Amino acid sequence: MAKLHSIETMGLVDGPGIRTVFFLSGCPLRCVFCHNPDTQSLDYGRDVTVEEIVKRALRMKPYFKNGGGVTLSGGEPLASGAFVLETIRALHKEAIHVAVDTSGVGDEKYYDDIAREADLILLDIKHYDPYFFYEITKNYQDKLIKFMESIKKTDTRVWIRHVMMPFVTDTKEDMDGLVDFIRPIKANIDKIEILPYHKLGVCKYADLGKPYRIKNMEAMDKDKAKNFEIYANNMLKSL
Repeated sequence: MAKLHSIETMGLVDGPGIRTVFFLSGCPLRCVFCHNPDTQSLDYGRDVTVEEIVKRALRMKPYFKNGGGVTLSGGEPLASGAFVLETIRALHKEAIHVAVDTSGVGDEKYYDDIAREADLILLDIKHYDPYFFYEITKNYQDKLIKFMESIKKTDTRVWIRHVMMPFVTDTKEDMDGLVDFIRPIKANIDKIEILPYHKLGVCKYADLGKPYRIKNMEAMDKDKAKNFEIYANNMLKSL
């Protein structure tokens, strides 16, 4: 059993095709740009079972015909590693494609199995540099690197995701650093997605009585982010 924050039934951005996205609560990171701070606590939300997720997914299965499926997101799904692994296996028994949307930081006991058994991993790289990774997340890179080592032992497909922040990771040098960081799992990677930083979650911090550490940062220009996404993908292909 895990805690469920919410469900998106017709997701179009968290993996291929039409997807049912289950947002699990609990995350060890405290990212400055987190737009769902209410998902950080392992106690937030309601109890959910593997059986309930499978039942909901089966109701949506007719929409999965063109490559869709289920995405397990958060929060941080790897914080509920045992539950996620059991869910992957249960969904596979119903021939449902499973993506795991993760920062790569969670319960290390399940890294190898989840990396091997997921159909797709949406791997969110907060920053390639260990100093800035800590400044952004208040955690160290070591668990992410271990999860990448688990991925490297598999043929599981990976989409890299990176939130681009203005004046933080918005240069070609930053994209070069990102591509170099993910080089060890190049064989697994299908593409890089650059997600422009936005301010849509700011009001949630006020509602929760939490400070928003980058309240003065402007939203990232979407066209600029798209150009850097093209650049990063071209760099990846040249490796």
